[in-house]
Amino acid sequence: MATSTYTVTGMTCEHCVASVREEIGEVRGVRAVAVDLPTGAVAITSDTSVDDADIRAAVEEAGYQLAAS
Repeated sequence: MATSTYTVTGMTCEHCVASVREEIGEVRGVRAVAVDLPTGAVAITSDTSVDDADIRAAVEEAGYQLAAS
């Protein structure tokens, strides 16, 4: 198992959190998604390393942005 952490900007409520969690959860290999609304931190547990581009696309599909790293 691998764990990756990202920061998502623009989330303001639990509906935002649910949307991000749902979209990232659909990325191949993702097993769990934990989102902290106050900080925007998103921890992803996956079978193997996931592609950052896939995570970025999922976050954008939910209507948000990944913070620049």
